[in-house]
Amino acid sequence: MAVKDPNTFDPDSEPFVEVDPTGRFGRYDVLLGKGAVKKVYRAFDQQQGNEVAWNKVWLKKLSDDPVLSNHLDAEVKLLRELENKYIIECYSVWKDVKRNALNFITEVCNSGNLRDYRKKHHRVNTKALKKWSKQVLEGLEYLHTHEPCIIHRDLNCSNIFVNGNNGQVKIGDLGVAAIVGSSHKAQTVLGTPEFMAPELYEEDYNETVDIYSFGMCLLEMATREIPYSECETVVKIYRKVSTGIRPESLSKVTDPEVKAFIEKSLGQPRERPSASELLRDPFFSQVIAE
Repeated sequence: MAVKDPNTFDPDSEPFVEVDPTGRFGRYDVLLGKGAVKKVYRAFDQQQGNEVAWNKVWLKKLSDDPVLSNHLDAEVKLLRELENKYIIECYSVWKDVKRNALNFITEVCNSGNLRDYRKKHHRVNTKALKKWSKQVLEGLEYLHTHEPCIIHRDLNCSNIFVNGNNGQVKIGDLGVAAIVGSSHKAQTVLGTPEFMAPELYEEDYNETVDIYSFGMCLLEMATREIPYSECETVVKIYRKVSTGIRPESLSKVTDPEVKAFIEKSLGQPRERPSASELLRDPFFSQVIAE
């Protein structure tokens, strides 16, 4: 049976194609998104009466790729222990032995990811950018001050999710996050090249790599362009990043306050502020806390 278009979804006429072992969650045959190792379906929490996301991973696809398998395990374990209104919440996890699949239920944001949302809505002023930015930084502050510290490492606008009815944003896709100990150092190069801090390529970094990625996210929010879109290859992106050449889209940011805040977030590792420091910046002086 073909997966149905989420835009034509009618819950009154759609049967569940799968129910979790407790009978609480029911999955519809409506695909919300997919990644390298998982598919995300629309589902319903019959206990709470709200829609949720049913994340399904066919484990046979991971049998020859222990790296992806480890990333998935990390995402599930992280989601289960995190409690913050700016981080996607996980409600349930179980392994379906019969189907050889891992399922986990998470909250769903009704407007998809921030990249698609921003493309859809062209008229966004500085106040909205500040509101979104503050929420992302609140989520990062929670991760970075968690014990142990959690580095997302792949923050970009496609894994920041939006509830368009109230403008709330949440950080998701923590599958490549790194939990680091007291040294606050991490090794391993993972992430999305356009959003990766230069020191990530050197495999010696701390949680402020997420602040650099946040700066690139704000740049995309402001311009509706993915940073370094002028580069045809990852190699060209790396060359610009490693030599400190900023994306061409930065010149398109017309608000000097926004541009300065982006530059501050993209600063050199030792000069780059923490999420907590950015939240105290005058940039947010008139933004009402959520």
